[in-house]
Amino acid sequence: MAAAKVILYVLAFLTTTTASWAFETLARNALVYDVQTGTTLLSKDAVRPMPPASMSKLMTLNMLFEALRDGRVALDTKFSVSEKAHKMGGSKMFLRQGERVSVDDLIKGIIIQSGNDACVVVAEGLNGSEAEFARKMTERAKKLGMNNSSFANATGWPHPGQRMSAEDLVILANRLITEFPEYYPYFAEESFTWANIAQNNRNPLLKLGIGADGLKTGHTEEAGYGLVGSAVQGDRRVIFVVSGLGSSAQRANEAERMVNWAFRNFVRKEFAEKDAVIGTADVWLGRKDKVELYSQKDITALLPYDAVDSFKASIKYTGPLEAPIAKDAQIATLVLEADGVDPTEYPLFAKTDVRKGGLLSRMKVSAEKLKDEIIGGSGSDR
Repeated sequence: MAAAKVILYVLAFLTTTTASWAFETLARNALVYDVQTGTTLLSKDAVRPMPPASMSKLMTLNMLFEALRDGRVALDTKFSVSEKAHKMGGSKMFLRQGERVSVDDLIKGIIIQSGNDACVVVAEGLNGSEAEFARKMTERAKKLGMNNSSFANATGWPHPGQRMSAEDLVILANRLITEFPEYYPYFAEESFTWANIAQNNRNPLLKLGIGADGLKTGHTEEAGYGLVGSAVQGDRRVIFVVSGLGSSAQRANEAERMVNWAFRNFVRKEFAEKDAVIGTADVWLGRKDKVELYSQKDITALLPYDAVDSFKASIKYTGPLEAPIAKDAQIATLVLEADGVDPTEYPLFAKTDVRKGGLLSRMKVSAEKLKDEIIGGSGSDR
């Protein structure tokens, strides 16, 4: 058999460009993600576990939303407020011990008022104790691919075991948006009143007219000021995380700059349509010497405006591929790249079957290979 090799079909060449679109942030950790194309636009120390403060309340909400989806609770289910929940410090919903509060109101209390007391009520209502709930949160996070997250409580209260990465927060935010669209509108509500105390949503972007519709702020002395946010403009949605900032004003400014940068400096380009032939791969010992490749979904690329004419697309596979090859088998990868943007990969599939060649065709290939080896060796030193 011919020696295997990785083959790249370069469809366009990436030229050197000045990264006028590059973004510098004061945040200690940051990530910007374009949802439709799955492109990471900015990553700064994004996989390091960090103290998430109240941003970890998103995981508490995920656990509650899953319970709602599974029918274990309903929006009108009421949980009792324990002494522990009532005595929680920090941001509060101002729940009174012994009162019963609906899941609907607890969701608002967590999202809008960042209520530590509301989080404890949810934790105890779902799993009996906050400690057991935190254990379940950590277990669930691992199953969701959030490998740099661990939880010691439901609130984000400072604890050495309470850690999340910016990457994990983006994974979680994307899940809340896409998996629970019926509950996501809670994140855009601007105020909520409980016990005659009106509190405004702490997200500074909601009133700016830039498409922001979520998700959660956070602050402790250890964590600094942080925000997990999302915004929509036109047919694009971005999710972003900033953390470790020095003040609420700095957080608001950095987050707004980041949203504007993400929408103003990139353009989405359609690269291939679903089921359309994209290229070919070489075949060894088959009835055909090539097989067409296609994608099972539309492929788009998000590119910096100044790199639109210079991006690189390549088809990568280990080959030549040995027959037989089954129709719809994944046999290659399309890689789209642009200067300063993480490569994005898409699976490519065989458009048709390629049957193994008959004895005569295999003998012919073997003879040609032997001939090539003889000719290739005729110029060696004697």
